Amino acid sequence: MKRKSKINKRRLLVVFIGITLFFITIKLLFPSIMPFGHRTENVKNGKMTEEERRRADSIKIISQSTPDRMKLSSFYKSGGALKKNRIVGVRDYDESFPDSQSLQLASAFHYGVRPVANRQDAEKRKNELVYIGSNPYYDLKKLNSSVPYLVPRAAVLLQDIARTFMDSLQAKGVPINKILVSSVLRTKEDVDKLRQHNHNATSNSCHLYGTTFDIAYNRYATITRPVRNDTLKWVLSEVLNDLRKQGRCYIKHEKLQGCFHITVK
Repeated sequence: MKRKSKINKRRLLVVFIGITLFFITIKLLFPSIMPFGHRTENVKNGKMTEEERRRADSIKIISQSTPDRMKLSSFYKSGGALKKNRIVGVRDYDESFPDSQSLQLASAFHYGVRPVANRQDAEKRKNELVYIGSNPYYDLKKLNSSVPYLVPRAAVLLQDIARTFMDSLQAKGVPINKILVSSVLRTKEDVDKLRQHNHNATSNSCHLYGTTFDIAYNRYATITRPVRNDTLKWVLSEVLNDLRKQGRCYIKHEKLQGCFHITVK
């Protein structure tokens, strides 16, 4: 019995040392991680850094339960089940999505990052930006004038749009297609190149701040079978109109670019 007691104590000591070394390693690899109590104290004292504020905002959005968000949506019943409904769309795209550049810029200034110089700079800003890539809910078109990064708040919005779009297609009996993201974060270098052959491109684009992305409305990634008419655009417009009414984003219907220009709020 005594021998068994010694073995148990030894194992307990080994486990304790292992856990301690694990937390030390995490702290060394991720020095930006601070104890929860420290962060809580910062919040109480109103001393949160800009990075902590962005993270807190993003965590708040992510932590909202799906049923709570669904209660605000016209696509779900109160219990969270999908409504079997017909395609309605919006009455007029320009009227439903009129949010101007100046309005979207104000939100970009508030929630965005400092403009990124180039692709190398974007790689160094991973404490502020998150990488986005094609996944089961949306695809990225070939990005010639932007890089696949967004602030966390905008990345969550994009994922919510894509998932709700696919849910809505299923509820309406429409063949499943994924949305295509056509533009994301633009670096200063990207904007300068764009302005050389597109005089309408603005030097102070919302895309500079990581808060803004474009979703094509005339092209989609086919999952089951393609849809040749405007049905997918009608369904997408319903989803976007719903999220805009919830106060999640600003949206502009871009005719020349064939996309919805979206900035997170």
